Amino acid sequence: MATITRVEIKMIDLVPKITRTDAIQSFVSQETPIVIVHDSDGAVGTGYTYTIGTGGPAVVSLLERTLAPALIGKDPSRYEQIWRDLLFLTHATAVGAITSLALAAIDTALWDLNCRKNNQPLWKAAGGVRDSIRLYTTEGGWMYFSEEQLVENALEAKEQGFKGSKIKIGSEHIALDRRRLAAVRDAVGDEYEIMTDANQSYDLSQAIRAAGMLDELDIAWFEEPMPADDIGAHVELSHHSGVPIAVGESMYSPSQFKDYLQLGAASIVQVDVARVGGITPWLKVAHMAECFNVAVCPHFLMELHLPLICAVPNAKWLEYIPQLESVTRSGMQVVDGKGVPSNDPGLGIDWDLDAIARMVVVQHDIREAA
Repeated sequence: MATITRVEIKMIDLVPKITRTDAIQSFVSQETPIVIVHDSDGAVGTGYTYTIGTGGPAVVSLLERTLAPALIGKDPSRYEQIWRDLLFLTHATAVGAITSLALAAIDTALWDLNCRKNNQPLWKAAGGVRDSIRLYTTEGGWMYFSEEQLVENALEAKEQGFKGSKIKIGSEHIALDRRRLAAVRDAVGDEYEIMTDANQSYDLSQAIRAAGMLDELDIAWFEEPMPADDIGAHVELSHHSGVPIAVGESMYSPSQFKDYLQLGAASIVQVDVARVGGITPWLKVAHMAECFNVAVCPHFLMELHLPLICAVPNAKWLEYIPQLESVTRSGMQVVDGKGVPSNDPGLGIDWDLDAIARMVVVQHDIREAA
């Protein structure tokens, strides 16, 4: 039986190439903790997680002091047991963002290691339902773009083969959002999808008004209308909205998704593999949503979500936000507006370890005792 002998922990800081702002925040930095797991057979797996500018050192500290030492001597093929054991080990800080993000770095590394040992790409190892998925882009829809820029960006995306664009909403007055969205709709036509994202900026009364406006413009979905911990408000909104309600990026356990699905508070699940704690719980959420006949359209991390949504039957879209170009040797394959998962064994991410080494801001090395 192979056992885990070494765990490397690194953190790099990726700065977005363009400004990213929404109704409540600016995304100026992607702290990216990376975990590299080695086993006694010589197999290696690389996983990662992220923040949007704060909390990265706390994630690294939890990995270094608590989670990585607990991996030494474990059988890496038993990733379900490992995930459960580590969750229990941190039960005093779970459910919470820092714990879930740290668990995700380890869990994705273990999936990468096992897929490599079994000579399988992740998209096949996890189910292998489809070999491509439609893309929509968020990069042209940030809050600071003018109405003219939004139109220009959407038309350019359509020309490039994208099937939809996401526009950030939550302006000072609903009329401003309506005008911006209407301009894009007039430009791209009825068959091009427009998604919207309020980033939890509304209260219930505002969200109900916005839902009516979005319905008039045939918007594909209304994302994160209100704070994610207010399930009751989302239930009420779902009774008033003709537009699908999308939630998930701000949830950190499968049980939170269970509550939304049972109460009919969401019709699109946007589970984030890092924020929910890794591939192991991500797949549970995706299949749970399938049982409720609800679509999965994950948030961010397109390189990692690509193989996952190609592994499950209820996935509909992949969000296009490139962020790993500076630390990978080759990018995600895009053909005719669709993402195509890699057939290489593992997660399908072609890491540039030399580039990562040059960008490391903190690192630790946990090894088996000599």
